Amino acid sequence: MDEFGVYAVFGVNGPPQRLLRAEGSCRVSAAVPPSVRQVVLFSSGPWGERICLNAELINADQIPITIGKLTPYNKCLSWEQWEEETWTDVVTLNVSLEGGNLNPTAPLADRELSGKRKRERSAEEDDGDRMSKTRGEENICPNGVKEKATPVRKGKSQVKSQKLFGTGADASENAARMKSRQTKTPTQTSSLVGPSGRWGQTLCPIDAQTAILIGGQGARMQFCKDPMWKLCTEDLSWVAAETLAEGPTPEARIGHSAIFDPDSKRIFVFGGSKNKKWFNDVHILDTQSWRWTMVEAQGKVPPLAYHSCSMFRGELFVLGGVFPRPNPEPDGCSDSLYIFNPHLSIWYQPIVTGDKPSPRSGHSACVMQERYIYVFGGWDTPVCYNDMFMLDLGLMEFSVVKTSGKAPSPRSWHGSAVLSETKFLIHGGYNGNNALSDTFVFDIDTSSWTELKLAQLSLPRAGHSIVTMETPDHHGYSEDSSVSAGRTLLVFGGGDNEGTFFSDVTSVSVEELLAAA
Repeated sequence: MDEFGVYAVFGVNGPPQRLLRAEGSCRVSAAVPPSVRQVVLFSSGPWGERICLNAELINADQIPITIGKLTPYNKCLSWEQWEEETWTDVVTLNVSLEGGNLNPTAPLADRELSGKRKRERSAEEDDGDRMSKTRGEENICPNGVKEKATPVRKGKSQVKSQKLFGTGADASENAARMKSRQTKTPTQTSSLVGPSGRWGQTLCPIDAQTAILIGGQGARMQFCKDPMWKLCTEDLSWVAAETLAEGPTPEARIGHSAIFDPDSKRIFVFGGSKNKKWFNDVHILDTQSWRWTMVEAQGKVPPLAYHSCSMFRGELFVLGGVFPRPNPEPDGCSDSLYIFNPHLSIWYQPIVTGDKPSPRSGHSACVMQERYIYVFGGWDTPVCYNDMFMLDLGLMEFSVVKTSGKAPSPRSWHGSAVLSETKFLIHGGYNGNNALSDTFVFDIDTSSWTELKLAQLSLPRAGHSIVTMETPDHHGYSEDSSVSAGRTLLVFGGGDNEGTFFSDVTSVSVEELLAAA
């Protein structure tokens, strides 16, 4: 049997250098010359019962740049220096074991059980997964710096960095150093065990009391190194879930979609982007066996990020989004509708008639009455939209929705959620300059907007996640079984475009929202 080892390649033409071996130290440091712009880490040999290996770079300012984690399912990592960045001093590469043992034959008595542990993280450990930079103006999160924070058990958990969004490609320049801060508010909760602050993630309900958090990007443009969490909505507690599932996990990403099929009990993750890499892959998480699989799909679908994805009769309806173009052209927006059939593992484009939405990304899409998809907002640089379209899924026909009442201002990267058979909610978003904090409810019966004023939803945020969950009513017993369980709207994460990335969970009663609307 081959001996286990971890190797590094510095630069395009550098030879592999062995860093760790089974009988060696559980931590090693290596100097990276200033001339090196790429670092590749990979493992060889049997992993045995190991959990994972953390890899990070430390620059001359002692600022850590997390490359990621080597695991039995992710045996290779790569990192590329920013084009705008130039190193003048030697950078240090650190590789360290997290749990487990480098020797497959070593006793397991002192090792935590893989996949069943809860971890407590400090804010420094939650800084993200990788330095990143994206080309498209729809996908800008300028560089940040190291920040420090003291975790709190109650209150709003925030991570300070640079502005989350920008109005052009130059928004990534002139980054300022900021410190993190945490304040307490009565309507938001977090704990020492929980995800780091982020935006562009997905939060996907899988049953009445459980939602799965996947991906996202946080402080200093790092892709979160804690990419997967399980949220228990009964007490708003978190469990780290990246080691719970077997199989090849999706690569870190932002702007992807994740949607749950209640019939097959599977989550479908599609698309997104990471640095200059764009995805059109489909990953499936079986929530019964807790195993990831990657689909080898037939048909054609372009790499997309910040698209919308809706589930209808077991198929995924993907609309719009950003797609890459060859340099130096700017990234473009799509106006196409693609459908993925999981049973046949095939992508196809349906014949659609009517007035379809113009190309856009960062829009929202809500399935109403199991018949219609309502599409709102989005942007195609430099224009933000606040128009609305409806796709009749029976006729496969788009139409413009003429609305009454005060409509939301143009925005993208807002949150949306279905509240009832006839109403859905729009909250926050980004208007090209600022993050927004307003809340609106749309009634499809009357085609009218109603603005809500709620203290719980008063913080500006964009790139956040909003879901509605059926949660037990702990405030009393009702003989009417139809009201024995209340429904709650949950808001997680996002950023305020002033350097704050949120990791809080805000809850609002759906009944309260409907009453106000």
